[in-house]
Amino acid sequence: MRAMVVRRFGGPEVLEPVEVPVPEPGPGQVRIRVAAAAVNPVDLATRAGLLTEAGVVPPREVLGLGWDVAGVVETAGGGFAAGDAVVGLRDRIATPLGAYAEWIVLDASAVAPAPAGVSLCEAATLPLNALTAAQALDLVETTGTVLVTGAAGAVGGYAVALAKVRGLRVVAVAAAADEELVRGFGADEFLPRGPSLGDRVRALVPGGVDAVLDPALLGLEALDAVRGGGEFVAFAAGAAPIPLRGVRVSSVWIRADGERLAELSRLAEKGVLPLRVAEVLPMSEAATAHERLAAGGLRGRLVLTP
Repeated sequence: MRAMVVRRFGGPEVLEPVEVPVPEPGPGQVRIRVAAAAVNPVDLATRAGLLTEAGVVPPREVLGLGWDVAGVVETAGGGFAAGDAVVGLRDRIATPLGAYAEWIVLDASAVAPAPAGVSLCEAATLPLNALTAAQALDLVETTGTVLVTGAAGAVGGYAVALAKVRGLRVVAVAAAADEELVRGFGADEFLPRGPSLGDRVRALVPGGVDAVLDPALLGLEALDAVRGGGEFVAFAAGAAPIPLRGVRVSSVWIRADGERLAELSRLAEKGVLPLRVAEVLPMSEAATAHERLAAGGLRGRLVLTP
């Protein structure tokens, strides 16, 4: 089968097409014929060697890329039948094959039914970003007000929508041009990106918000918006600020969770979660996809198809 891998770190040009055997599932696993794989910032960081430098991915001769997958089950197992349309998350990133491939083998516990009524390209944008948002929300206990930074992004958009499902009041931060988009996700209040975030949030919410979800990695700027003794969730290694004023600071570390992904899939079916595709490209143009993602300005995920 065809797959895209990395044998040396560098720019998009190091993405290499290879021919490898179709992977065989083991006990408790399913083989999925890939229909679509989303391209995420973590793929760019892996390709560039940043995760290896940070000690997150050990040195390997070959690294596969791609966390998000949507496709069709080819081998029955783990409660799935051949022909089932599914989504899944590959969270073991130090492996020689990822979702940038024609087939992938995943633990059945990392797989869920694909949302009905949407294309598999749209479905491929769900697992990594929606699970990250959901697991970040699991880290906060508040029933009050939450600030979401980067609210127009893939993780931020899901965080806004899921916070509203939970009944929280949401203050969202994004570029001024994205206000209509972000309010469409359910944000109660909107603030454009800019300086003095803490002061501007506190003008809306006296004393500060109860919790901050910080996918935009604003760090101390966003921490200033939370009340003393509140909660703050960071979204990247090394991005957690000092817990000033008794704020409880934690970091979300994504893990595959098929049961939770099934819940998110059902919310996507109902239109509660925004499935946004910026563009679909053939997997042979993975380098182009990496270049476009690095350039920024996308509203939605780039998706690769075998």
